Amino acid sequence: MTRFAQRSGFRTGVGLLALVLAGVSAGAAQADTLTEALVQAYLTNPTLESSRAQQRANDENVPIAKAAGRPNANVTGTYTEFVERSANAFTAPERVVSAQAQLGVPIYSGGGVKNQIKAAKIRVAAGQADLRGVESSLFNQVVAAYMDVIQNQAIVGLNRSNVAALNTNLQATGDRFQIGDLTRTDVAQSQSRLALAQGDLRTAEANLAGARETYIQLVGKAPVDLQPPPPLPNLPASADEAVSYALDSNPDLLGARERVKAAERDIDVAGAGRLPTVSLFANGSYNNYLNTLASGVAGVSQTDRQGQVGAQLSLPLFQGGRPAALRRQAQQNASATMETEIATERSVIAQVRSAYQSYLAASELIALNQTAVDAAALSLEGVQAENSVGNRTILDILNAEQERLRAQVQLVIARRNAYVAGFSLLAAMGRAEARDLNLDGGALYDPNVNYKRVRGKFFDFDDDPAPVARSTRTVDTPVQGADIPAADQPPPAIQPGAAGTGVSAPVGAQKPAGAIGATRP
Repeated sequence: MTRFAQRSGFRTGVGLLALVLAGVSAGAAQADTLTEALVQAYLTNPTLESSRAQQRANDENVPIAKAAGRPNANVTGTYTEFVERSANAFTAPERVVSAQAQLGVPIYSGGGVKNQIKAAKIRVAAGQADLRGVESSLFNQVVAAYMDVIQNQAIVGLNRSNVAALNTNLQATGDRFQIGDLTRTDVAQSQSRLALAQGDLRTAEANLAGARETYIQLVGKAPVDLQPPPPLPNLPASADEAVSYALDSNPDLLGARERVKAAERDIDVAGAGRLPTVSLFANGSYNNYLNTLASGVAGVSQTDRQGQVGAQLSLPLFQGGRPAALRRQAQQNASATMETEIATERSVIAQVRSAYQSYLAASELIALNQTAVDAAALSLEGVQAENSVGNRTILDILNAEQERLRAQVQLVIARRNAYVAGFSLLAAMGRAEARDLNLDGGALYDPNVNYKRVRGKFFDFDDDPAPVARSTRTVDTPVQGADIPAADQPPPAIQPGAAGTGVSAPVGAQKPAGAIGATRP
């Protein structure tokens, strides 16, 4: 397991998401936890690795912009063989070797280079915010995939138990039919319910296999005995509180704001095209005629040298309207980014409010469905007892069993939905990112490390090693089926809030071991 170093300084005094690895007992040593799934995805997911590489490419725009304001030098060497000379050129050489050296130093470029550098730096910050968004989105998908596997395992177990019960019921019904206690209609009803239950079981098994394949796609390995997830404390007390935090911390919104700043710098870059530029220059040349210049003429040098230094002022007078068109274009691009920022802000607000209401609704459904499960179990017991004295029919028993199964399945779904909605709410608020992890292992990936490494580079041959893929492949993972551990055991509880309650813990509450969302200084 890797060690992720916790970074401080994001927002003092506000509870953020932290994933703390709870102790695992020896008997569950082979089981997977949600924490381990998130770490595995963080280390090996190709989508995240691709985004990191794209951000490293984005970092290079800063030294590229700086290069335009740095001195440039070049050397040219030429060898010329005069294969045909004029008959009147008695002193013309037969061959010559020439070398030229040029040095240019830009002094002033109308502010274009300076603003290009500033725009590139701002876009690095925007890219880093986008990378945070990719990490948050990936974690959200992993949590959903993890919960889908647990949910579908529970549903498969419930359906298998139902099929077994209906099989027993059909056998009992057939026995009673043989002694004349029941009719053929009762047997047919039992057969019909069993066939339907077997179809539901097959569908549930297919859903489980699909959920496991999605898990492999995101995490990079097959799920092994997934454990119940930890609680989600530090959820907001109101939708307004969630929106307020998201407006300050949502990575997509922060990235959009940075792009607006960069677009404003682009306007100044475009406007620099109609301003004067000043540069210094130095040129030097050397020619060697290899003793073929004015052959036989005394006093003629077979080599010559030249050198010039100076300053150049370039004042554009007319460029066909191109600079104005570029500036107007940059202004409209800036206008577009401003509108995009507002659209992103609207989207974030809608996501946060929707996730908050979904979480509340799902949490309430847990209690309602638990009541339905308890009532359905009592109802089934009563119907079976009444059937034994002849007051209820086989159909009544089948209906009661179907009601209990439906209530149990709905409870499992409600628990899954509440947890996923709670994590989605944290993600929309900017509380579900990799920088909030606190796990055993190596260092947390920091995009600033690469940016600081390359931002001041200026050597033309300072290359990086050849690229290699970092993520893992899944071609060797086995095809997933519908086998479930301990199918005869009740499904594991999914607690979206404080342990054992189904209600979110208040902000700042003490976090139990293994919980998601620890308060961060």
